[in-house]
Amino acid sequence: MKSLTLVFLLFVTSLYAQNIDYNLSKGYIADGYDVVAYFNNEALKGDKNYSTDYDGAKYKFVSKENLALFKKNPKKYVPQYGGYCAYAIAQKGKKVGIDPETFLIKDDKLYLFYNSWGTNTLKLWNENDPEALRTEADKQWENVKISK
Repeated sequence: MKSLTLVFLLFVTSLYAQNIDYNLSKGYIADGYDVVAYFNNEALKGDKNYSTDYDGAKYKFVSKENLALFKKNPKKYVPQYGGYCAYAIAQKGKKVGIDPETFLIKDDKLYLFYNSWGTNTLKLWNENDPEALRTEADKQWENVKISK
């Protein structure tokens, strides 16, 4: 009877489990850039020799030290909005790719932005009330974060 109850509980929880839709361009979060390095104000490509999985997403790091820091507190380093462009999430509720070298650390959180074809969304973010945009992005993300 206990095993039947356990199976039922696992089944029910899996029905309600959320699967965040992470931006895994090139197979990794942040296009394979080291999410720990961003917190040192550096955009550095990670090395597949220093990689790990967390919450269904793959991460690469430049060193075993950065990998160890991530493993100690992964939630700190996971980019906001699944690694999609923060500005696009706020303005349109759309998941848009990023330029991994265009980022912002604010309140100990990592935000990534699109920057191509003459459009730098980090610049737009900074020029258009970043706090209001962050509030709006938080709301919009709740509607688009689940994989479909």
